[in-house]
Amino acid sequence: MLNLARPFVCSLLLAVGMAAQDEPPPEPESLPPIYQRAAVATAKTSIYIGNVKLETPVFLREGETYSSTYEAKVFPFFFYNESGRISITIPDEDLRRLAAGERVYFTGEAFSLKEEPRRVEGHADPADAESGKIKVRVWVSKNIELIFNTTYRFEG
Repeated sequence: MLNLARPFVCSLLLAVGMAAQDEPPPEPESLPPIYQRAAVATAKTSIYIGNVKLETPVFLREGETYSSTYEAKVFPFFFYNESGRISITIPDEDLRRLAAGERVYFTGEAFSLKEEPRRVEGHADPADAESGKIKVRVWVSKNIELIFNTTYRFEG
């Protein structure tokens, strides 16, 4: 009897395994519309003998990328002021983790109106599913890194 039971059990497990392979993986839940717009509060950081203030209008999400424009004002060195466009990439999976209360890291890029590239990196720490703190690092050049600490809020 034992000799007959073993092939039967193996065949049954094989059939169940093959049936499980035919099922497509479950679709991830779509994100709520609130994540389509993100407001970032004006940020300020110190430099050697002054400061830099970074302002952005609301970021709009297209695909996995949030995009906006920026204006950086350098005090007292107004001749270093610049404007441009900025984008950061945050995949849907990371937004779900953010909503669940986990820290999320992101990367991005910015370009001044003169098309000078700026590397962007940072992380977001949620206070709740809709808002939290954000740290953004912007490399103005190979040797100059500005660090901004501010807040964000989703406004879908």
